[in-house]
Amino acid sequence: MQVKFVKLVEQAIVPSYAKFGDAGLDLVATSILSNTSEQVTYGLGLAVEIPEGFVGLIFPRSSIRKHQLSLSNSVGVIDSGYRGELQVTFNKTAGLTSFQYKVGDRVCQLVVLPYPQIEPVEAFELSETERGVGGFGSTGA
Repeated sequence: MQVKFVKLVEQAIVPSYAKFGDAGLDLVATSILSNTSEQVTYGLGLAVEIPEGFVGLIFPRSSIRKHQLSLSNSVGVIDSGYRGELQVTFNKTAGLTSFQYKVGDRVCQLVVLPYPQIEPVEAFELSETERGVGGFGSTGA
C-alpha cells in the first residue's frame, strides 16, 4: 500500500523502516516548535495522506529509554482527514535537565493500521464471559 508524504520543509526526511519487518516508520525531527520546562514539541516537517479506513499511530521509539521524556499523549492518532504538519510533544520527566532529542534525530515512529467503522448500539446487558467485570489486576500478577 502506498502512503503519500509531502515535505513541508527542505530538511524533512520521508520516513522509512530501519530494518526489514519493522512495523513502524522512523520519523525525524526537523524543528523544535516549543521548549518549556515541562514539555518539548518537535515539528517533523511532513504531512501525510493516511488512506480512508486506516489510522496513523505515532509511538515513541524504543530509544526513548535513553531520554528523560515520555510522549505526552502516549500514542498520537493521525486520522485519514488530517493534512497538517506531523508534530510530537514529549513531557520532560526530569524537568529542565531532561536529556532531549536534537533536530535531525529519529524521535518517534508511525504505524499505519486498518480500523473497522463500528455501529454503536445501546444495549441493556452484555454477554457473560469468564472474566466478567474483573478490572485492573483481576487476571493475576
